[in-house]
Formats: sequence, C-alpha cells, structure tokens
Amino acid sequence: MEILSRPMGAYQTNCYIVRENGKELIIDPGMGATEWVMQQVENPVAILNTHGHFDHVWSNAELKEKLGIPIYCPEGDLFMLGADPLEQGMPPSEADIAVRDEKPMEIGGIPVRFRHFPGHTPGCSVIEIGDAWFSGDFLFRDSVGRWDFPYSSAEAMLQSLKKVQRIGEDYTLHPGHGPASTLKREQRNIPFWIEQVKRR
Repeated sequence: MEILSRPMGAYQTNCYIVRENGKELIIDPGMGATEWVMQQVENPVAILNTHGHFDHVWSNAELKEKLGIPIYCPEGDLFMLGADPLEQGMPPSEADIAVRDEKPMEIGGIPVRFRHFPGHTPGCSVIEIGDAWFSGDFLFRDSVGRWDFPYSSAEAMLQSLKKVQRIGEDYTLHPGHGPASTLKREQRNIPFWIEQVKRR
C-alpha cells in the first residue's frame, strides 16, 4: 500500500491518496485539493470523508464531477455536506454512500473499515485501511479533536476516548492535521485528554 499526502488550504488539512492493487482512494479532499489529486490519481475508485467539516470535504463535489466516483461519508455528518454549518462558503456536496456501522467493506477491492468515534462531530470516524488509521480530527500527534464546536459533544468525545483506549492493536496514525504518529503512542496521552474533557 502506498500513501500520498499533501496539506491543503489555510488550515493545512491533510488530503490523502491511498494506492493499492492499482486502485486509489481519496481521503478528505479539502480546500484546493482538486489539482493535486488530479495530478496523482490514475484509477480512483472513491472519495472517503472522515467527517463533514468544510476543510476536509471542500473539494468533494468538484472531484466527484471530474472523476465520476462515489463519496462515502459517516451518516451522522451527512447534513454537513450540504448545510455548511460553520458558514465558510463551502461548495455543497452529497454523499452516495452513508456509512452506518463499523462493518468491514471493500471499495474497489480494497478492504476498508470506518470506526466511529463521535465527539468532534456526530459522525466523526477513523478510516482503517490495513494497518493505517486515517484519523481525521479525532486523534492527532500529541492531541485530540476539539469538542467545543457547533454539533460537537464533550460527552461523546469522552466515550470515544475511552473506546479508543481499549483497542489492543497498533496502527500507524495519519491525522487530519500535522505529522503521523501511532495509536500506541497516542494511547499514552489519552488519560490526560479524558481529564481535560471532563473539565468541560
């Protein structure tokens, strides 16, 4: 598996392209991502959103039109794609597949699993492909996603942090912002963040 990444837009949101078996998945195409993605892909099969915030989905519609491929988005965040709830002028898009559970699936022959960790947004998810976690705005290197935005939930974030702390396997972490990490490394920080959320 080959992973390409490029930070996009004012918030330097990481857009990822995962290439496996001659197929490509596009993860979180944010502001200004279209040109870079079009230069990189040869056989794209889907656009995957970790969650619905504008800086992760800005180029959804443009890439879908150019490439003719479906958009997968967690069900809890579908409303964000068209509603622009943070009022940033985001181009509206519409998901073709609403991801409703954590069951493994195959997209273009590539095994994919959405793991649901709400809190930052209602549908906030980690996209698992092999031993890689594309963690969006749930987990970062030395940090976690904010829980004080509109439609965020401190209580949901608390439960998600407890849930991720129980996972025994390790994964390479490719977050929505900043450098890569590993799940084991970030699990050492989870007790600190649990206490921070409790102080909400």
